[in-house]
Amino acid sequence: MEDIVCISPVDGRELARRKPASEAAIEQALNAAHAAQVEWAKVPVAERVAAVMKFMDAMLALNQEIVPELALQMGRPVRYGGEFKGFEERLRYMAAIAEDSLKPVLPADPRPGFRRFISREPLGIVLVIAPWNYPYLTAINTIGPALMAGNAVILKHAAQTILVGERFQQAMDAAGIPKGLFQNINLNHDQTARLLGSGAVDHVNFTGSVGGGKAIERAAAGTFTSLGLELGGKDPAYVRADADLDFAVENLVDGAFYNSGQCCCGVERIYVDKAIFRPFVEAFAALTRKYVLGNPLDEATTLGPMAQPRFAALIRGQIEEARSKGATALIDPKAFAADREGTPYLAPQVLVDVDHNMSVMVEESFGPVVGIMPVGSDADAVTLMNDSPYGLTASIWTADIEAAESIGRQVETGTVYMNRCDYLDPALAWTGVKDTGRGAALSPIGFDMLTRPKSFHLRQIG
Repeated sequence: MEDIVCISPVDGRELARRKPASEAAIEQALNAAHAAQVEWAKVPVAERVAAVMKFMDAMLALNQEIVPELALQMGRPVRYGGEFKGFEERLRYMAAIAEDSLKPVLPADPRPGFRRFISREPLGIVLVIAPWNYPYLTAINTIGPALMAGNAVILKHAAQTILVGERFQQAMDAAGIPKGLFQNINLNHDQTARLLGSGAVDHVNFTGSVGGGKAIERAAAGTFTSLGLELGGKDPAYVRADADLDFAVENLVDGAFYNSGQCCCGVERIYVDKAIFRPFVEAFAALTRKYVLGNPLDEATTLGPMAQPRFAALIRGQIEEARSKGATALIDPKAFAADREGTPYLAPQVLVDVDHNMSVMVEESFGPVVGIMPVGSDADAVTLMNDSPYGLTASIWTADIEAAESIGRQVETGTVYMNRCDYLDPALAWTGVKDTGRGAALSPIGFDMLTRPKSFHLRQIG
């Protein structure tokens, strides 16, 4: 079998090389996970939560090492300090609600002589297939709650961030998590498919492309393994005429270009009321020009390379296709010295004179490009926002909270924001509609996804 290799987008060098696990090692890992999970499920929730929080502390202690390591693996500038602010926020929230979320459900009509309740039983072995773009944040959405709920976890991380899985294992071991309960395993695509088809795992959480999600479903078909899938996105924003213009521009530029646009909920298309379209676009382009594209290990860099050259090539292709159909590019790539054809270093781009006949407005970009269109009404904005096979998040920029809620109810999406974007609130379910996937993470609903109901109907005689 071919080795699993991470090529750094920073300079094209080989950063890490790992051999896929042997079939014997995979079987051993599954057996160990099953044995550990049986015992772990007997541990009180409070003790399970405490163990996960010890893991969190061990992971946070590694932050200084992890930030530059992450920049080398996938290109995010070190000036942003990694992912552990959100990592900690999510874990602390899920820890705080775990006991209440996992307690038995009692019927509303108590009956004398009966003990009736629904317990929340762990599923068993949870397989997490994690992506490279937010390799700590996306993985912890499932790993932390799954362990708190009494499951064992096997982590298969992306090749681009193969070292992240090892950091998870390092922190779990340092925290004294029982042997076998959490295991990081290096698997290739064929091995992953065979594992899914074997029925040896009880739940799979996958974050990645729509094609990847379909492959997961096909591999698991017939096993009745439950699935959580967070797939593609083309997240829209709508800026109404009553929006705070400066605030909307500042936040939407960041929402479009943070992490080089490689965000599941990054803003990829913007619709602006025609009354403020020109000043919005001018301010948006002016702020975009202030980005510094370069080596992510340099503190001055605000925009790093994309994770792989082929991702940058896709964005360049979308831009050229849009321009060939009449779009106007407002950013001169030559102003960014690091921008080079054939490399992952790509200048941010703002496109106007765009429409939905252009791929950049309807197909996932996952890079530093955004198209901006004028609209004449809320109804026009809703129609365009819904003209997509995806639905993860949508943001509405306005001073009118009632209007935002009304518009939000009409938009086909998993999360509606008002005056913010590109954020995950752990108190709310992280979910999507249409081709963006199925299932949910975080919030009490996240615990529902990682447990199964078991009903007890106990009748006393005499």
